[in-house]
Amino acid sequence: MQIEKIRNLAIIAHVDHGKTTLVDGMFRQSGIFRENQHIVERVMDSNDLERERGITILSKNTSIHYKDYKFNIVDTPGHADFGGEVERIVQMVDGVLLLVDAFEGPMPQTRFVLRKALEAHLKPIVVINKIDRNGARPLEVVDQVIDLFIELGADEDQLDFPVMYAIAREGVATPDPEVPGKDLQPLFEMIAEQVPMPKGDREKSMQMGVSVIDYSEYLGRMAIGRVTSGVINNRENIAVVHADGEVSQGKISKLFIFDGLNRKEVEKVEAGDIAIVAGIEGINIGDTLSDRENPQGLNFIKVDEPTISMTFLVNKSTFAGREGTYVTSRKLRERLYQEIESDVSLRVEETDSPDAFRVSGRGELHLSILIETMRRQGYEIEVSRPQIILKEMDGKKCEPVERLVIDVPEEYMGVVMEKLGMRQAEMKNMVNNGQGQVRLEFDIPSRGLFGYRSEFLSDTKGLGIMNHSFDHYEPYRGQIENRSRGSLIASDTGTAVAYGLENAQERGTLFIGPGMEVYEGMIVGENARPMDMEVNVCKKKQQTNVRSSTADISVQLTPPRQMSLEQCLEFVADDELLEITPDNLRMRKRILNAQERKRSRNKK
Repeated sequence: MQIEKIRNLAIIAHVDHGKTTLVDGMFRQSGIFRENQHIVERVMDSNDLERERGITILSKNTSIHYKDYKFNIVDTPGHADFGGEVERIVQMVDGVLLLVDAFEGPMPQTRFVLRKALEAHLKPIVVINKIDRNGARPLEVVDQVIDLFIELGADEDQLDFPVMYAIAREGVATPDPEVPGKDLQPLFEMIAEQVPMPKGDREKSMQMGVSVIDYSEYLGRMAIGRVTSGVINNRENIAVVHADGEVSQGKISKLFIFDGLNRKEVEKVEAGDIAIVAGIEGINIGDTLSDRENPQGLNFIKVDEPTISMTFLVNKSTFAGREGTYVTSRKLRERLYQEIESDVSLRVEETDSPDAFRVSGRGELHLSILIETMRRQGYEIEVSRPQIILKEMDGKKCEPVERLVIDVPEEYMGVVMEKLGMRQAEMKNMVNNGQGQVRLEFDIPSRGLFGYRSEFLSDTKGLGIMNHSFDHYEPYRGQIENRSRGSLIASDTGTAVAYGLENAQERGTLFIGPGMEVYEGMIVGENARPMDMEVNVCKKKQQTNVRSSTADISVQLTPPRQMSLEQCLEFVADDELLEITPDNLRMRKRILNAQERKRSRNKK
């Protein structure tokens, strides 16, 4: 493939703006599927968690052919918590397709991902998607995108971006929103014309920066990246320049390129194309494959530091070891250190205890996806409440601050502003979108968002939408009140019964139903009052010979509140832990025994 005919581009967008759906349409119209081939929706979301949640978590590579061009496409995550996935692939591409919803406009995640693309001096193409949606305002959204580009410091060339209007679900695009599109041909033409061809001299010595690490049971670790200069040959002896400057030797066992959704084995890959190299032991993201005679490393793009940390512990609850396959600290340590090899924005640190590890990431969602993945792999662990990572800047204690955007009906605007004011939020903008909807923008400390989502959904009767992403560090804003309600704690170990639950539900909201096993110190509900309270959910009705006319009336129980992993992480307090097993999520007190908890409180 001639270097002039290769186009490397990434597709970036906010969550649920139609990015993966657009890639589906490009696949169909580029002819990579057979006519009778069964095709699933969102074919690039290959991970089970991605399909369930409807979001892209891992960046993925593919390629399509259009006329005599080859488009290497990277589908990137839309959520800022997975920003590490975005940061490491921008050096693989020369242009970006920025997808924006024609109704919602640019959102916080759009801002974050776009900033990374502009800093890497990539050529942007703006695609306004969902122009058929009720309330769509494509021209107004284009003006908002221009404002965003100016705010993020785009240069003159980047500000002169081309615009395409699309309905990704129907696979159509048009340069004029008034003229209906027929297919994605105009978009393909725009990519071929506007995205610059890759820079790279095929006559120079070989260099390839490693941006992604993949793993195969048959081939082991595989390095994915763009060949910046020279030619890589299959079964060639090469040098590996590691990120710390150390140089090692290796031999390529297999060499592939992306061809549609498949990988095609080739004998050589030239500068400008994206290659997959197998057979190099100990290779990591940020390393450079180089010529053996003249090893030279590439500058790897700087990855932002984590902002949130949690403690991962070996499960030591009463029910430990019942449901999981991997329950020891050795297995937990192996798994966490395996994860940091492929996730550049994750940090793992040893603690004073051999059974606990401090894991730092970009946000609650980033860490919760790791927890859910480990849970499905058979791990049994306990995790603490998320904590922010403070920094010392200019002699001041600084904390991470997030940009929060809320879309809410007008009648709930007051209660939202009141609650966020108590969480040290600072309003930056308010726009009335008409139709009774208001958009509120805030700067809020990351810790101010812990536990707020469920409160927000209750306050807005489920009609509010909130999105947030990390924005900057600023001086510590002072104390924020924690959870306003206490926990209902099981006082005995056993099986929950209807009689005991009926008495407990008068005290607050229950998280469990009859027949569920509980242990002393396990959290079974939320108290209606601020303090914690012990309840006996295993208490059975006393058996006597006396019967009344109402004795056989069944107990009326309110259905328990079902808690997701993220909701549990938001709920747990500093003196509580979340126990995670393949089958169950259980919240518990750090100290299970009631008397020991009381003694500990008195000491404090």
